[in-house]
Amino acid sequence: MSCRVFYLSLLALSLTACGSVNNKQAQGSFDYQYKPEANDLVIPANLNKPKQAKDFFVTDKINHQGPIGADMDIRAPSLVMPVAASSRVVDESGVAIIWFDKVLEDKDLLDFIEKVVTEKLVEDNIGYNYVEEDTEVTLSKVIEGATSLKETSIKREGIKTAILESDWYHNEVDVGWIFTDIQFSKSVRFRYQLLAKPHGRSVSLRVSLVDFLQTDETGGSQTMDPIDKQRAEKAMLNELIAAVDYSYRVQQRADRLTRANQKLVTIGQNIEEEPAYIIEMGLDDLWGNMPLFFEKHGFTISDLNDDKKIYYVDFVKPESSIWDSIWGDDVPVIDVSDAHYQFVLAPIDELDQKTAVTIYNAAGEPLPLATLERIFPIFEQGLSFRNVF
Repeated sequence: MSCRVFYLSLLALSLTACGSVNNKQAQGSFDYQYKPEANDLVIPANLNKPKQAKDFFVTDKINHQGPIGADMDIRAPSLVMPVAASSRVVDESGVAIIWFDKVLEDKDLLDFIEKVVTEKLVEDNIGYNYVEEDTEVTLSKVIEGATSLKETSIKREGIKTAILESDWYHNEVDVGWIFTDIQFSKSVRFRYQLLAKPHGRSVSLRVSLVDFLQTDETGGSQTMDPIDKQRAEKAMLNELIAAVDYSYRVQQRADRLTRANQKLVTIGQNIEEEPAYIIEMGLDDLWGNMPLFFEKHGFTISDLNDDKKIYYVDFVKPESSIWDSIWGDDVPVIDVSDAHYQFVLAPIDELDQKTAVTIYNAAGEPLPLATLERIFPIFEQGLSFRNVF
């Protein structure tokens, strides 16, 4: 995210800056609007009337007061683009509104979307302020024009809202080289309305244009064309949706890095104060995953005690070949003697979120701390199961 977004924002809000091409107007001649309508074909009474197909019939029951020719706005309608994860649009009614459903379980959705909006304004170097407004009025405005969307089923109880208004966005066009004059300027202010459903897992964001000021060589105006207004609102909303999507990706990447760098295996002591590996995993989950570790590192399970959570294993150093290194199948070899071992698993906290793995030799003695430290790199990688899940 950079100043590039600010310039794109101004570009999206720039509707018809001075230039030789008017993107609202069709190119070519508009003489057709002055052509008289052809008279119906008159068939003599003594002749049969020819059959007329109705496939391409155009009714005359239309709005004859609407714009035609050069006054016709030919631009395609603006659309809200739900590019962010778990975002959805409601039936279009000219309202720039979108709904977000919860993606990050550890984040409050309303606070997350509100932070994206404020960060976008700060990035654009635009001030803002919060607006206090009655919840029922806010709700009616959010769903204004969309009463058939079943969003009216939202109840007042538990509703959380946030309303912000921006300062002025300015867009100016200068003329001249050494001495410049402002030939054209356009300024707009937006309102951002956020509303969370009572369960907090769905939040709507609506963008409304609240103020407009345009000045050019012909004078000034505070009235905006309805189509231009709708396009400006949806352009701003689409920028915010893209910003939400970007924030999702940044947070998800940070979560992945945290998990990747997290120390899931450490050296500590079991409840008998014997040297052991401490695994950041519940006892039942680790018990079910241990066979994957054994199979990959040269251990063969000879017996087990499910009640006491003990694996009886035989260890034989696996033989690696040059083909294993070529195909990437070679596994680091654990530096212990070929012998019989017991892996005893036991919880070490009340929440059962950590498990101690104590390794006993054939004589029933726990492996000393020096041995656990020597083979720790292999056990840390293997018991974290990063290459499995």
